[in-house]
Amino acid sequence: MNNRIRVLRAERRWSQAELGQRVGVSRQAINAVETGKHDPSLRLAFDIAAAFALKIEDVFDPSRSET
Repeated sequence: MNNRIRVLRAERRWSQAELGQRVGVSRQAINAVETGKHDPSLRLAFDIAAAFALKIEDVFDPSRSET
């Protein structure tokens, strides 16, 4: 699943650890989702989108996968 987490974090100058803290998961969990190694649960996807004050479809694109 393609996502914009890295770009959105950079715009806000947040580390993976900071985003993880905001959504209640580890830095490693954020890294796994951000790099496409793990698809987030629906709850985590919504929490990440909410942390950025965006709609889930503005953060994640399930129709494309990262290559």
